[in-house]
Amino acid sequence: MNTPKVVIVGRTNVGKSTIYNKLTEEQKSLVSEIPGTTRDVFETDCIWRGKVFRLVDTGGLDQSLKSDLDILVGKQTRKAIQESDIIIFVVDVQTGLQDEDRNLEKELRKFDKPIILIGNKADNKTLRASINDPSWHRWSLQQPFPVSAKRGTGTGDLLDMIFYKLAEINHPAVPIMDVIETRVSVIGRPNVGKSSLLNSAVGESRFIASDQEHTTREPNDIRITVDDRNYLLVDTAGIRRMSRVNASSKLEKEGVDRSIRAMKQSDVCLLVLDVSQVIHAQDKHLAGELESSGASVIIVANKWDLVEEKDPVTINKYEKYIRANLPMLDWAPILFTSAKTGKRTQEIFHLINKVVANRFTQLDNEEANSFLSQAIMKHKPSRGKGVSHPTIVKFRQVRVNPPVFELHLRQSHVQALNSSYLRFLENLLRQQYAFDGTPIRISVKGRKKSHVT
Repeated sequence: MNTPKVVIVGRTNVGKSTIYNKLTEEQKSLVSEIPGTTRDVFETDCIWRGKVFRLVDTGGLDQSLKSDLDILVGKQTRKAIQESDIIIFVVDVQTGLQDEDRNLEKELRKFDKPIILIGNKADNKTLRASINDPSWHRWSLQQPFPVSAKRGTGTGDLLDMIFYKLAEINHPAVPIMDVIETRVSVIGRPNVGKSSLLNSAVGESRFIASDQEHTTREPNDIRITVDDRNYLLVDTAGIRRMSRVNASSKLEKEGVDRSIRAMKQSDVCLLVLDVSQVIHAQDKHLAGELESSGASVIIVANKWDLVEEKDPVTINKYEKYIRANLPMLDWAPILFTSAKTGKRTQEIFHLINKVVANRFTQLDNEEANSFLSQAIMKHKPSRGKGVSHPTIVKFRQVRVNPPVFELHLRQSHVQALNSSYLRFLENLLRQQYAFDGTPIRISVKGRKKSHVT
């Protein structure tokens, strides 16, 4: 995969590794106040809004340092620059423009690559405003874009700038599904047509399908490529209530255990229902397991060909019936299929791609703050336990795949928030952003600060 490459450069101790760690959400690069801490070149995939580019961290490029080690570090850094598509040039707004920055700027221009100038350590309003100082106009580059890698301020805007610049040079970041292999498990009661469904979707008989229950005794994996995207499909054993699994049937119990493990390791799970039958208690149990698994979910209402006397509103009636019985998966799309006739089975991969992309929907801090303000205007936080009215301090997204948010309350108010408010926030997030098919986690934490951001 021709993933674009972005390199971070600058003199020593301007915070290059802190920026690298913040953008990649890793702690791969060692960070300290000692100049020259980073000596090797590190690189990893950086994921933002469901797309990927390769980010490279380098050692400091200080021309005044002449030791053998400094020369070797500089050689590695220049090689990384040569192999990159875009240069992120980091300066320190706290120290201001230095002679070494000017010297480095002249060298970087010789590489003839786009340069994004970042002013790091802009940790407060005063420092952010310092980029307007006349000293930053004493060279050929524009004034730096202020970022605080330590606090995360401006990093979302920086990522957007990188994406824009990559598109401008006609080497855009690539969709995450083009880079990773998507793991898809098919879950359901025995004999709902899981293997037949996969055979129809793949277009060939890759899985053994039979009307006899428990034909599939353990998860069966195959790797396929559809429209240049790679998938690992896992056909699992039919899962019935453990109370009905004969204690002496060690084979079935082991198959069920492996199927549950496969479910928890998946990016996407297809919950297959026999739409010609009523929804069973076991269907509801599996839906509950899926809701807490962290996987994205697509409900596949199979055997649509067995539903008689269909009219234009039949599918709506069945969707309402499924939603009413599986409310814990009200965020999961429903696809009505017939493995026997092949009806709509070819739509499965399109839907998988959509929900996988939604796992990487990402709100930066500014978007999260704006969302919180709108939410409070629509519905103020409702009180739960105690007499204190809950005060929200902060709301932010802390990870993707699946999306996880943190809601910070004043420390003494953590128990005061009614749990229904979290459900309100989740529903509002789903209304405003692309989270269809993926679970959302919102954790509540206490903070000493009492102001609302």
